[in-house]
Amino acid sequence: MDLNQILVVAIFASTILALIFTNKRPASIFAVSMLLLVVCQQLSVKEIINNLTNQGLITLVLLLLVSSAVDKTSFIKRLGRTLITANYAQSYWRLFGLTFFSSALLNNTAVVASLISPVKQNQYHPASKLLIPLSYIAILGGTVTLIGTSTNLIVDSFMIEHGHAGFNFWDFTLYGMVAGLSCGLLIFILSSWLPDIENKNATYNSYFIEAKVAEDSELVGKSVEANHLRNLPELFLVEVIRNKNLISPVSPDLIIEANDKLIFSGNVQNVSSLGHIKGLNLFAESNGLLRDNLTEVIISNRAQIIGQSLKAIGFRALFDAAVVAIRRDGEALSGKLGDIKLQAGDFLLLATGPDFLSRHNLTKNFFVLSEQKMPAKLSLSQEVITLGGFLVVVALAAMSLVPLATGLIFFMAILVAVGVSSNSEIKSNIPLNLILVIVGALSLATGLENTGVITNLTSLFAPYVEHVSPFAALVVVYLLTLVLTEVVTNNAAAALMFPFAYGIAQVLNVDLMPFALAVAFAASASFISPYGYQTNLLVFSAVNYKLIHFLKIGLPVSICYSSIVLVLLKLTYPL
Repeated sequence: MDLNQILVVAIFASTILALIFTNKRPASIFAVSMLLLVVCQQLSVKEIINNLTNQGLITLVLLLLVSSAVDKTSFIKRLGRTLITANYAQSYWRLFGLTFFSSALLNNTAVVASLISPVKQNQYHPASKLLIPLSYIAILGGTVTLIGTSTNLIVDSFMIEHGHAGFNFWDFTLYGMVAGLSCGLLIFILSSWLPDIENKNATYNSYFIEAKVAEDSELVGKSVEANHLRNLPELFLVEVIRNKNLISPVSPDLIIEANDKLIFSGNVQNVSSLGHIKGLNLFAESNGLLRDNLTEVIISNRAQIIGQSLKAIGFRALFDAAVVAIRRDGEALSGKLGDIKLQAGDFLLLATGPDFLSRHNLTKNFFVLSEQKMPAKLSLSQEVITLGGFLVVVALAAMSLVPLATGLIFFMAILVAVGVSSNSEIKSNIPLNLILVIVGALSLATGLENTGVITNLTSLFAPYVEHVSPFAALVVVYLLTLVLTEVVTNNAAAALMFPFAYGIAQVLNVDLMPFALAVAFAASASFISPYGYQTNLLVFSAVNYKLIHFLKIGLPVSICYSSIVLVLLKLTYPL
């Protein structure tokens, strides 16, 4: 090997070691790797820009941006409240169905993030019995279609760059469906191995929140339990006020009636989940004001409003603001929000109007603490456009009528036009860390190919590879990718292993497709470690899981998944 090749191999090896043995962010590690390649003149800025405009990467970013808009809809959140029942088997398969099929089309990390809270809040089963399955099911669902997981799109872009047609939308479906359903059954069988762990104590400050049941609400005529009001994320129904009478504690069998006032206590960050219940209006909405920007204030000790109720002082007219929630440290609040007499030190979460900051009496009564962002509630037409438009784009791409990236660009424009997304929101949602990881991995692969390292390695191993069957070579590629994805990120594993898979396919003079599929499926197979995949990290931090909990369930699942994928590749391709 010449000096250039030695430099690239050293940078490549250092990157892998840094990913495994340091706590630095993968994005930072890959950024340093790119910088070193440029400094050593093994990579040009033009090549980095070319990787930045990679078709798979652009499609992935567009999908993530669209997924954030789809996540605003009530679809998954409403279904999430109904998932968990007293029967564990029924709860598991409901969770499986929603997660598996949603992850085939949507970003599986977003799906898991949306469902963690309903699972943690359920009244029937320890969350630790369901959260590892939730993550694994999302991973399995992501392997069903081209857009189900980012690794599929990354491998697809590599194939296109190497002169191949790339994947079709359904190329993954046979393998993903068979492996996914089989592993789903295995996880259910092994569910008794899952730990029984007490949930972590919540760290949020509990606010007092009031919502009124409208006459046409979907809640009317059904019990608290039937309405799944006990499964709201970090929000607890503590009282019901009916005809000026206080009902507390609230029985699961209590039938909700029109004009009931429901009093919740909990994390105000999740107050938007109440907005997805048809006909349930927050106190601020009944006062004619609710916006996506909420301002948190504390009542000063010299405030003129101390000792008076919100209703008595006409709070809305006085401050051009409506109270969404109240928090009083050291005391449990009770009764209607409008009748509570305010005290110095009370925390108020306000939906503010345009004149709020200019009111002369503001500083006399409050200290403004912070501004919080609450997801805006979509109208029915916006929900239909968001969900329907996304399904249309996916269908057109699946039928090869419109390229997926093209459809997503036009769909994003429509979402902005109808007010579902905004330009500032799109900017803030761009996944810069993910982009750095993928561009860095692509750049490392470019450096390995440009300096001839891949060619030399394939030539070195050619005499040995030529005497083994193509299937044995494919198994080796799969297992190497599988090991790599458990210790680094799934996208990095896919990007770094593809050039080697491509070289082996060339040496053997066989079809690249099964090797590309092997890399894609192996890169997604992060079941053994909580650190290799984003969904595993989400559930790992949600309860006090340990590495052994992932090993006990993940190892059999990984063996089952890998065996099915490899056997199906053997049966469907002449290897």
